[in-house]
Amino acid sequence: MWLAFVSQGLIAAFAAFVRPAVEAAVPNLARDPDELRRANALFGSSWGVMLAVGAGLGGIFAETFGRQAAFIADIATFVIAAGLIALVKRPMQEDRGPVRAPVRPIADMREALDLARRDSTILALLASKMTFAIGAGVVSQLAVYAADAFAAGDAGRGYLLGARGIGSGIGPIIGARFAKGDLRRVLLVCGVAGMVFSVGYMAAAAAPILLVAAMSVMFAHLGGGAQWTLSTYGLQVRAPDELRGRVLAGDFALITLSLALSSVAAGLVSEQVGARATVAIFGVLAAATSLAYLLLTRRVRAELRSVA
Repeated sequence: MWLAFVSQGLIAAFAAFVRPAVEAAVPNLARDPDELRRANALFGSSWGVMLAVGAGLGGIFAETFGRQAAFIADIATFVIAAGLIALVKRPMQEDRGPVRAPVRPIADMREALDLARRDSTILALLASKMTFAIGAGVVSQLAVYAADAFAAGDAGRGYLLGARGIGSGIGPIIGARFAKGDLRRVLLVCGVAGMVFSVGYMAAAAAPILLVAAMSVMFAHLGGGAQWTLSTYGLQVRAPDELRGRVLAGDFALITLSLALSSVAAGLVSEQVGARATVAIFGVLAAATSLAYLLLTRRVRAELRSVA
């Protein structure tokens, strides 16, 4: 069992290297701003679709060929992905000369934080995911909610998780159409998307049957998917190339920590009051943080409008 935990920890650790690097490279691979918008929407949508489809396919594969074969197939997908990335010939960052800068994790992160303090737009974009994460710990309770509220087994849990994936897949496309590449709109849509997330989960908490709960979760993650993708897009556009990777790494670290704390809190609350009440509480909490975000970023949006 300990080997499984160590392996899972290593996977998460390496993902923390890969994801910010990929996100920082995309602006240099896109040929124009419109392609960057489409690429981000596609990244967000493909993640959501594979959350819904991949889990189902993985279950069928494991049932047919066995769990060990499923792990081997999963390893193969990572190898294929690495091979595809290796085929990219275009530079993933701007040329800074032949001298490679030394790796300075603490100093590099300090530079990213200094940039956020100087640039209120970057600070607002970093805060977007953090405020969203305060209520997003409710996602960790979906499986428990399906069992406690509807006495549903694996199928019921699959419905709710699949609904989450569908919403996360559609949300980035809808969000991108509303934002239109305008950073002022990006901040506004991020806040509104958080409200959509909260309304969806409050509706899920009141759902009388599993189908209504699944539809509510799907609606919630229209907002969740849009918020996640647009806040990343905003950082890609706003952060200078030489600091973009550090800013996105900081964003990933902050959201990971916030989600972990929120998920632990949701679990503790669920033990005391039950899954249905926990979903409702965190839905209200998400609404409060999203409203606060919209109010606190009004000045930043006004500044962006004045320089547009």
